Amino acid sequence: MPVRVHLDEMLYRRRMTLTDLSEAVGITLANLSILKTGKAKAVRFSTLEAICRALDCQPGDILTWVEGPAEEGDEE
Repeated sequence: MPVRVHLDEMLYRRRMTLTDLSEAVGITLANLSILKTGKAKAVRFSTLEAICRALDCQPGDILTWVEGPAEEGDEE
């Protein structure tokens, strides 16, 4: 997948755990884990906004696009 998730790096920089973030944004730990591991197929702007607010960052700090082939099953 050409979109990479850097949630681990932002959590480390902010000295937060995934549990802390889950409590701060009101998103289940399971859903944040899916996002963190890059297994999410989509993310709502409201979710992205809440994460950015809690981590005091920009969406580009969490998500980047890397040129490369799409993974099997990804729509083009």
